[in-house]
Amino acid sequence: MTQLFFLVILGCQTASGAEDLGLFVKSIQFLQAFGEPICSRPQSDRHIKGVLAKAIANDREISIGELDGLVSKARFMEFAGKQNNLSERALERALATVVPTSRMHLNPELRKHAELLTTSFDMIDRDYFPTIDKLAEWIAEHWRPDHRLHVLMTCTGNSRRSILGATMGNLAAAYYGLDNIQFHSGGTLPSAFNKRTVATLREIGMQVEPTGQEAERGDAKTPNPIFRVVLGKGLEFLEFSKHYRDTTNPQSGFAVILVCSEADAECPTVPGAALRLSMTFIDPKLYDDGNLESKKYAERRDDIGRVFFAAMVNAHRKIRERDGVSK
Repeated sequence: MTQLFFLVILGCQTASGAEDLGLFVKSIQFLQAFGEPICSRPQSDRHIKGVLAKAIANDREISIGELDGLVSKARFMEFAGKQNNLSERALERALATVVPTSRMHLNPELRKHAELLTTSFDMIDRDYFPTIDKLAEWIAEHWRPDHRLHVLMTCTGNSRRSILGATMGNLAAAYYGLDNIQFHSGGTLPSAFNKRTVATLREIGMQVEPTGQEAERGDAKTPNPIFRVVLGKGLEFLEFSKHYRDTTNPQSGFAVILVCSEADAECPTVPGAALRLSMTFIDPKLYDDGNLESKKYAERRDDIGRVFFAAMVNAHRKIRERDGVSK
């Protein structure tokens, strides 16, 4: 049975191997973990950072008055203690209480990148906010600790954006302790797991290695190798280009997210889907073979990653509220 935890960053070197990311980052993560519901929404990220920047400008402790109602007094005092202020050490103690096993099992380099994404929700385009909210609401409504929940990412060729969505979605789920949510990918005209997509995922610490097996080809001339993607201990899955209705993908009761405008237009309905969402991203293929290629693939990877990290943290908050778990 999967246990539900809220995942945040530990300060200093710890048994989980997390690095000291500084007072400001610890403060952000503290509010995401223990603050009011507004603190888990990307719409509020810029405001929260502004409040925290002002709070820590003059010293390295934070008072309840400086947090502008972002956390309840009772929750604040639970960690502040007799000093009535949150010191960096107090933040570390608080954060150390809420690390899920799945986060600790992530590859160290990949975990560092995940930690970076959790601190940059203010970079998410506001056009994605409604879809993030809808996905989070659907997850919160259907998530159960003993039940696997499925999300299918779909584009045209299933070689770039949909695979980035599936891999970064699985990373976000594992990071926040929701690892019984599984992201899949598929396309309307499958081709192959693009070598540039492989490279940008390896760049952040994912192990992406060919299995030596090949899936059915979408184009007879284009090899379609099957890859094993490893996020960490016990966190691995197979990825290859395939039709979105492939038998390896969920067939009913899943959420489907269309990540390119062509697939969005071609699939007004997706058989078996319980929820259909449109969340289109610019194709990094446009930069292939230019000197910006690798940077643009990394940019798209992180754009997609931030969206799913924001959805997962928001879903987690809603699950806690649904189940009556104290903030």
